[in-house]
Amino acid sequence: MSFKTIAAAAVAFAGATLVAAPAFAQSAECGEIQKTLQSRKDLVAKANSASNSKKKMTPQEACALFGKLQSNGVEGIKWITANKEWCSIPDSFAEGFKADHNKVSGIRTKICGIAAQASKMEAQAKSQAQNGGGGGGLLGGPGLTGSLKMPQGAL
Repeated sequence: MSFKTIAAAAVAFAGATLVAAPAFAQSAECGEIQKTLQSRKDLVAKANSASNSKKKMTPQEACALFGKLQSNGVEGIKWITANKEWCSIPDSFAEGFKADHNKVSGIRTKICGIAAQASKMEAQAKSQAQNGGGGGGLLGGPGLTGSLKMPQGAL
């Protein structure tokens, strides 16, 4: 289920709760999910714009963004679980939100693994550069050593 479908379902269920008889009591509580959904929408928009931009995110930036998205999902699932009955949240919305959250968690795990690997490689490169660089060879090896004598006499 796409995020747009989830957001549409959220608007639909939020609107449906306003029609219920005890709407005044539950409308404020049931509308609280809108903040979480708007935040999620903004984070997804940021990820989409970064993927379409010429300047790509670094793995560390992507990891941070998906970390925020995952935290948002945890908050949303917690709220949905606590208010499902009271706010008459459809099962399809709850299941779709959880499925989307699980996808985000999987992506975050992969991206943060790549970010950790990149950071480790950067640290190794800096360490080598600070410790003499391991030589100045073209391929990072020890480079050429020794001396070369110029021929004597007429060429």
